[in-house]
Amino acid sequence: MVEYLTPGAFVRHPDRPDWGLGQVQSVTGRRVTVNFEGAGKVLILIDRVALVAADPDRTGS
Repeated sequence: MVEYLTPGAFVRHPDRPDWGLGQVQSVTGRRVTVNFEGAGKVLILIDRVALVAADPDRTGS
């Protein structure tokens, strides 16, 4: 598992900037459920998408 992908962590999807900031809800193996501002809850397979750690206090991070 990627260390920064823990429940409560903030991330962004590298290919979907329109989804905005996301907060990790759960991590089960290689599956990460993230609640994005603009897309709601999305199941991400981290083998296919490299989520980017984000700072919720900085816009566009």
